[in-house]
Formats: sequence, structure tokens, C-alpha cells
Amino acid sequence: MLLIPAIDLKDGKCVRLKQGDMNDSTTFGEDPAAMARRWLDAGARRLHLVDLNGAFAGKPVNEAAIKAIIKEVGDEIPVQLGGGIRDLDTIERYLDDGLSYVIIGTAAVKNPGFLKDACSAFGGHIIVGLDAKDGKVATDGWSKLSGHEVIDLAKKFEDYGVEGIIYTDIGRDGMLTGINIDATVKLAQALTIPVIASGGLSDIKNIEALCAVEDEGVEGVICGRAIYTGDLDFAAAQKRADELNGQG
Repeated sequence: MLLIPAIDLKDGKCVRLKQGDMNDSTTFGEDPAAMARRWLDAGARRLHLVDLNGAFAGKPVNEAAIKAIIKEVGDEIPVQLGGGIRDLDTIERYLDDGLSYVIIGTAAVKNPGFLKDACSAFGGHIIVGLDAKDGKVATDGWSKLSGHEVIDLAKKFEDYGVEGIIYTDIGRDGMLTGINIDATVKLAQALTIPVIASGGLSDIKNIEALCAVEDEGVEGVICGRAIYTGDLDFAAAQKRADELNGQG
């Protein structure tokens, strides 16, 4: 089970939002590269970056901070990034900068042709982020609910050749109310590609519950607010996950 620390970037700083609200943000660090180093030192095996300004602007905004993070972690662990990625040139530039995975969210739902092209051009590097509420997919920084069912869309994207799906329950994100395990497992069972859980991770019990369903296809979990507030000790949680999966 991969525990993946999230570094959400707003105006060059590390922040956390509540339910995707840009007006409800808490700053947890002024230096994103130092934050990346902190999680690397704590045993992280992958990092999850979000360009929050980019997600709302529809184009990269925090590129300087992203480059600083990539430079800091070097080749030590893979880095994935979402937010404002809407064209192939942007994907190519980010991969050239050293990113391992690019996460396509809104653009995948609104412009499936773009996602198909991205998978063809950059096979092995494309992850889709599906954000949902009550089983329906949301777009545009979660401000709009589409009529698409999560599982139907995910199956379509799997056929395109995406590397995996990050599934976020937006009703829980940033609220520390616990991962929606049932919905995540249901999605993972419908696919052959891995699913990464996201939204609401609150404590070690969530990690234990996720480890119990790892065989269903749940590969990892994005760790957000809980590891910044101290509700979850990241290093201890990864150690516990390894023990449960027979790696400890």
C-alpha cells in the first residue's frame, strides 16, 4: 500500500483546502521543496502534487514550485502532478522536467479525445483523477457535477490505456471524516488498472481498512490534511501498512 503525501500548491505555498474551496485554505509551508524533502525523509515512495491555481486557471501556474520539488527529490521517488493540464505540450514539458506521472482530471471528462491522444503519446505516464459525489463525476475544481457515473467513465478510460485512477470522494476531502472505502473498492473491482484512494483520510484505522482491500486493486492512498495536522503520523502509518502487507 503506497501512502502518497499530497503537496497542494497555491501562490507558491503548501496549503490544504476544505472540499476544494480556494477561499478556505490553510497554509502549512512556505517552501514546497523543503516540504517534499520532509516527506521523502519520512519514507514516502511517491509524491502527489496539485497546482490548485492551475486547476482553476486551466493552465500551469505554480511551475516554479513544481520544478523546485522535482529538483529536490531528484530520481529518488516518482512524482505525480495534477491541476491545469489541458494540452499535450504541457504534458511533454512536465515529463521533460522530470515528472513521472501527469494526472488529468476535468479535461479527461470534458475532452476524452485529448485523454486518448495523451495515452497514445505518453503511455505509462497518464493517470486520471476522477472526483465524485454520490457516484457522479465532478469537474472544474469540483464546482460542477456531471451526469457521468464514475465506474462507466473509468472503464472507458481504462480502454484508452491510462495507468491508473485516483478516486476522490469530494464530500469528504479535507474533512478528516474517513475514506469512502466501499465506493473505492467498488470502482477497483470494476477495473484491472490500479485505483488510488483519496479524500477524507483521517487516521491509522483508515490505513488498516485500505490494506485489507489492497487485493481488490486499491494500490495506494493520497495523504492530505491528516499528515499536516498530526492526526496521522506518516512514517508510522507507512510502517504499519508494510507490516500488514507482509513487508515489515
